[in-house]
Amino acid sequence: MNDETGFAMRLEAVILPDLGTGPDVPIVVSHWFAARGDEVWEGDRLVEVLVGPATFDVPAPTTGRLAEIRGWEDDQVTPGAVLGLVAALEDGDGDDRPSERPPS
Repeated sequence: MNDETGFAMRLEAVILPDLGTGPDVPIVVSHWFAARGDEVWEGDRLVEVLVGPATFDVPAPTTGRLAEIRGWEDDQVTPGAVLGLVAALEDGDGDDRPSERPPS
């Protein structure tokens, strides 16, 4: 995939892990902590899902920008589903690479 400048970028999938639920237990996308185009950091919580009364956070798979959201709030999803895509920042991406995480 190419970005708006025409440069190729590597996309990492945000995948819903197996949460140990049975096939009859619905999993619902509850909340995205970032919007499309926002910078995200590897390991930080990116999207929250509901499993019955419990909530689980799905982390960002890499540092970069949230390029696409596929699992929208209130969507019912299954383990292994691709919830979104993160455009990974490579070591040679230049000055737009975040030098440090913003304050929480």
